Amino acid sequence: MGRALELAQQAVQSDEVPVGAVVVHQHQIIAAAANQRESLKDPTAHAEMIAITQAAASLGDWRLENTTLYVTLEPCPMCAGAILQARVPRVVYGATDRKAGAVASLYQLLDDPRLNHRAEVVAGVLAAPCGQILTDFFASKRALGKK
Repeated sequence: MGRALELAQQAVQSDEVPVGAVVVHQHQIIAAAANQRESLKDPTAHAEMIAITQAAASLGDWRLENTTLYVTLEPCPMCAGAILQARVPRVVYGATDRKAGAVASLYQLLDDPRLNHRAEVVAGVLAAPCGQILTDFFASKRALGKK
């Protein structure tokens, strides 16, 4: 989670919402990304989506079995869907997202028995610094009169 938080901090420098994600396989980071929606002009360029794509390329398989995804913010519905599609068995996240969280806050997609895959979830790892970087980022945006 420390590396994911570093990526989130780097995202601030690119004026991106500070979210970082890493995928670990056999105790090694095989993918690492930060949000890139602004720089790529792509609404799907969330940190998790990019990291999942990188991990699949690294493993040469779309099935990310035996991996763990670490992300600084609770995944949204799009990212939770990608986690399920990629068969990621374990997700560890920092801050909760009361406005768009699809793991525990608004929806519980990773534990929905109606779906054919579920993921183990560990929530709240480094929650304070993961949440603080987001709070600071959006406070600075509001101070500048931006949304």
